[in-house]
Amino acid sequence: MTNPSNPSISRMPNPAEFVPELADVSAALFRATGNRSVPRTTMSLVHLRAGQIVGNTYLTILNTGFLRKAGVSEERITAVSSWQDAPYFSEAERAALALVEATLQLAQCGKERVSDELYAEAAKHYDEKALATLTIAIGQINFFIALAVIGKPQPVSSLAAEQWD
Repeated sequence: MTNPSNPSISRMPNPAEFVPELADVSAALFRATGNRSVPRTTMSLVHLRAGQIVGNTYLTILNTGFLRKAGVSEERITAVSSWQDAPYFSEAERAALALVEATLQLAQCGKERVSDELYAEAAKHYDEKALATLTIAIGQINFFIALAVIGKPQPVSSLAAEQWD
């Protein structure tokens, strides 16, 4: 159990210890999104933005590590939080970032989260397989968001060295 007076202690350091099937689910999600139809840097940009939106340090540090390992510039990494007016992103990356934002943020009253226009913009940059993969990647980060915000794992940048070669 954790000490509520010390917020740096993880509440759930390793949920797979109690639910070993989690490793299979996680591996399946990484296989599904690792088909290379969407660049891995785009996936990490999307996952980084998701971590920023939900205010989770674990996901932010993890995906920043992935981007650094991939050789992404510090300017691009830093600008993810303000991607809409940053000059560092391709139109395809912008469409992917817009999709994750639309998925994670509340829609304006009476409007869809993902409008037909946003979907059409993404479809201009991604073929059907890539768009399905990107959609799964957004679902993947949503799965991990629950583990990250409830379990509060300690931030670890070293995972980037082990994954996404």
